[in-house]
Amino acid sequence: MNPRTIIKKLIPSSLFRLIEPYGHLIEAVIFNIINGFPGRGIKVIGVTGTNGKTTTSFMIHRMLQQAGYHTGLMTTVAWGAGEDIKNQIHHYTNVPAPEMMQRLKYMKQQKIDWLVLETTSQALAQHRVFGIKYSIAVLTNLTHEHLDYHRTFERYRNAKRRMFKLANKNKQGMQVGIINADDPSAQFFASDVKHPVLYGIDKGDLRAFKIKLTPSGSTFTAKIDDKSYQVTCAIPGSFNVFNSLATVAVGHVLGLSENQVSQGIAALKYVEGRMNHVDEGQPFDVIVDYAHTPDSFEKLFKDIKPLVKNRLIVVFGSAGRRDEAKRPVQGELAGIYADEVILTEEDDRDIDGQLILNEIAKGAEKAGKIRNKNLFLVANRVEAINFAIQRGKKGDVIMLLGKGHEKTIERANGENPWDEVAEAKKALKKSLKK
Repeated sequence: MNPRTIIKKLIPSSLFRLIEPYGHLIEAVIFNIINGFPGRGIKVIGVTGTNGKTTTSFMIHRMLQQAGYHTGLMTTVAWGAGEDIKNQIHHYTNVPAPEMMQRLKYMKQQKIDWLVLETTSQALAQHRVFGIKYSIAVLTNLTHEHLDYHRTFERYRNAKRRMFKLANKNKQGMQVGIINADDPSAQFFASDVKHPVLYGIDKGDLRAFKIKLTPSGSTFTAKIDDKSYQVTCAIPGSFNVFNSLATVAVGHVLGLSENQVSQGIAALKYVEGRMNHVDEGQPFDVIVDYAHTPDSFEKLFKDIKPLVKNRLIVVFGSAGRRDEAKRPVQGELAGIYADEVILTEEDDRDIDGQLILNEIAKGAEKAGKIRNKNLFLVANRVEAINFAIQRGKKGDVIMLLGKGHEKTIERANGENPWDEVAEAKKALKKSLKK
């Protein structure tokens, strides 16, 4: 039974109304006590931000593993220790306090040296990570997202800030903040830690030089103090230059050698749902990516568009019961960069899917797209993927966005099994038989 339900039964209703706003904190405290505060004694690297958290977490985990550390990992996509990484089934990154405490106990049993913990604003606001002592806090970036929950950008930013404050209060940890210097909120976060390390392309203590972007990844030189790192990232996208820089900064802080850092980043070849190519022998490219915010859309489209030989076709939706303001913005960005826009479901939940599609379509139409010419509304995601792939021609790039790694799709009837890559493969095989 939920601790709040138990408390409600045990105390007068008037008193319960007073403590109810603190329900998440009470739950976190109770389960920390029950489990003996399992977060104590674990050295934690926290990674937060709007975009890039999962990839950066995987990079740091791989780098530390390659360097000989026994490292735990908890992300949106997967969690586990060492090479034993399990799929994350839930639709959220940080599980509620009861399950979080169990996972921390498991990490202790595995005797990990470090835990790389992707940390969301909701988890911080709801005290799901209560009792965890962050030694190193990493910020990827901060843009428009989750305002359905936080209501304002300032509250969203302040929730993220808690992780840096927790790092600063850690008496035993390193109290380091690794922050994207090119982000407008950089100094806001840097002020909360004793030892900030700022990374970036245009500014920062750690800078990237001689950047070369290709369809298969990037290479660059990273410099800080008297150290120089030759970096090869196997995951494409300019945003992964920033994710790699954050990883270099962690390696630098921990005293890893230049080779350990470089080899560790190069060793990560794939993160599920992040720029995954689906190839069944078709004459066009199909890419699955989790991008679902305006910022991630813009960065992704800017990177991909110059590499497209023929047409860029994008398939995406926007979740129900989530940030509504971003829908027309996503539509407009897709309308600007893509040659064809196909709108479909993305966890509509109990919201009218057609309403969501029309809200996105307004943005695409603002950018000049015309319905049933280069803007299509196909409510069912399986049908939308099939429709897109049937339209694919030599030299096209078809991007399936928003679902990425997720193993369920949420409709009015609840959670339904889903696998974006598998659906793309089915559609490709069907089209190739014709």
